[in-house]
Amino acid sequence: MKTPYKKIYNVLKLNRFIVLAVVVCALLSSTFSVWMVFNTNQKALNSAFAINTDGSIIPLKLVTQKENFRVEALAHLDLFHNYFYNIDASNYERNLEKALWLGNSSVDNLYRQKKADGVYNRLLQYSLVQKVLSIDSRITENNGSYNFTTTTIFEINRGTIIDTYELVSTGNLIMVDRNFPNNPHGLLITNYFENTLKKLNDEN
Repeated sequence: MKTPYKKIYNVLKLNRFIVLAVVVCALLSSTFSVWMVFNTNQKALNSAFAINTDGSIIPLKLVTQKENFRVEALAHLDLFHNYFYNIDASNYERNLEKALWLGNSSVDNLYRQKKADGVYNRLLQYSLVQKVLSIDSRITENNGSYNFTTTTIFEINRGTIIDTYELVSTGNLIMVDRNFPNNPHGLLITNYFENTLKKLNDEN
């Protein structure tokens, strides 16, 4: 007795089911893979990594990075304005040399201009003491660039006369390699400009 053949329609139906199952599995697998890549990419965009002292990897969120940048930027501006304006006959050369490490040619050009105008000669000649009283900086971000406006209050002690001034300066900040101890925050002041200088009092 001959073995009966399976109906051709049953065989085709089974083959079609297998093909459809393989196609659906492939689509699901591809969709899952695309989603995983997209999710990983989003996490990578919002995170950075640092190596801890014990060799472990520490994830750092961009929000934290921006907060850290603001703290570093304010410290950098505070350091610069102290070096550049907190001067007297005994420390001005040392302080100005340190200040020049924190800015680009715009700072150097201002220094040269002040030197040509005799600012530092008068400091020596009359033993003036220029002391910074307060530094207030505001930082704004615009399309990835950082601008700042700093208000520096300082006094000039001429012995019997003490004058107080308010200086408003502006500029930009860019990130550079850290250079300890010359540039510990890894930032550089660019486009530095002294906008206004106003005398606040006239004390004798």
